[in-house]
Amino acid sequence: MKKTFVKIASNLFPNYFTRMAYHKLTHPQIRKLRDNELKVLDKSKTEDIDFEGFKIRTYAWGTDGEEVLLIHGWEGQAGNFSDLIEGLLEEGFVVRAFDGPCHGFSSQGQTSMFEFCELVGELIKRYQVKKLVSHSFGGVATTYALYANPEMKIDNYVLLTTPDKFSERIDDVMQQYGISEKVKIRLINKLEKENNFKVEDMSVSDFVKTIKVDKSLIIHDKNDGVLPMSQSKNVHKNWPNSEFLEVEGTGHFRILRTEKVIDKVIEFLK
Repeated sequence: MKKTFVKIASNLFPNYFTRMAYHKLTHPQIRKLRDNELKVLDKSKTEDIDFEGFKIRTYAWGTDGEEVLLIHGWEGQAGNFSDLIEGLLEEGFVVRAFDGPCHGFSSQGQTSMFEFCELVGELIKRYQVKKLVSHSFGGVATTYALYANPEMKIDNYVLLTTPDKFSERIDDVMQQYGISEKVKIRLINKLEKENNFKVEDMSVSDFVKTIKVDKSLIIHDKNDGVLPMSQSKNVHKNWPNSEFLEVEGTGHFRILRTEKVIDKVIEFLK
């Protein structure tokens, strides 16, 4: 009933609902970390770096070994990888992570998914890492960063779920609130004008066709309630040197804390 009302209202007041949807896409919600996630962050060496007017909180664990960069998803943060971080440290890796603009302990305000993508590219360059792990939207940011910087070469890359088309993210927001097609069209026009891109051109399954990654692994839960597995599978289908692992019983977020998944990630990175 509520969605039906919103759909009618958004047809009557499209400008208001366009602003509301735009706010949702540019102001990520900060979710509270668990105690064990905070404890892992407390063990890190932190540094705040300047990026596009933001103070970006970065984290590092370990002092000697191969380096891995962890890229969280939209409305996620570095602490979400706490179980994986501890596993990687036990295997002798140096681990790096960060909180994206307006995420976690980085400075707040308004951001865009494109600033997130640009930041990932800057951090890969800054740390010269050859091993990556991303979760959810982190896969979009990372593949776009590699696509936009063709000189970057990665040895091993694990994607713990990944969206495919940016338009599908917009559809998710529209469906969540029950907003009309009229508002969707206005929102896309606003995004394209302010960010100088075409929504239809933003697709992970296109980015992966040209990026330089020696070995990649996509892991996705068959019953993921947030991101349909079909999106990850389409990315895999268009990425010749990728492997795909279907898991069950982890969901979209618990996949980051599931022992069998963590073991597989570490095995692949080694």
